[in-house]
Amino acid sequence: MHPGDIILSQFQHIEATELPTLMTQHRVLLVDVRNEDEVMRGRIPHAIHIPLSMLPVQYQQLEDASHVVFYCHSGVRSALAADFAASKGSAHVYNLTGGVIAWARAGYDFVNQ
Repeated sequence: MHPGDIILSQFQHIEATELPTLMTQHRVLLVDVRNEDEVMRGRIPHAIHIPLSMLPVQYQQLEDASHVVFYCHSGVRSALAADFAASKGSAHVYNLTGGVIAWARAGYDFVNQ
């Protein structure tokens, strides 16, 4: 590394239809980065909730996960979360493309708190 070098964090995008397969192949930590009022309407089963604004102070919860998938309502906030995690050195970081909107369109269920 040299001063002025630009480091681009790397994360992958994953489609809602690909997520169940990933979850059967690896130990995946799902992280819902939406606000509390959004989560109260339903979340993807087995997800933990860390609001995007709290991710920097609660990041230690993710450090042991081999694969981390972030999601939000449409995929914008979760892309920021995935970028943050990747910049911290996490490997196998994903953003759920389309968020819960895509999850619902694919016909998958939600659970309530």
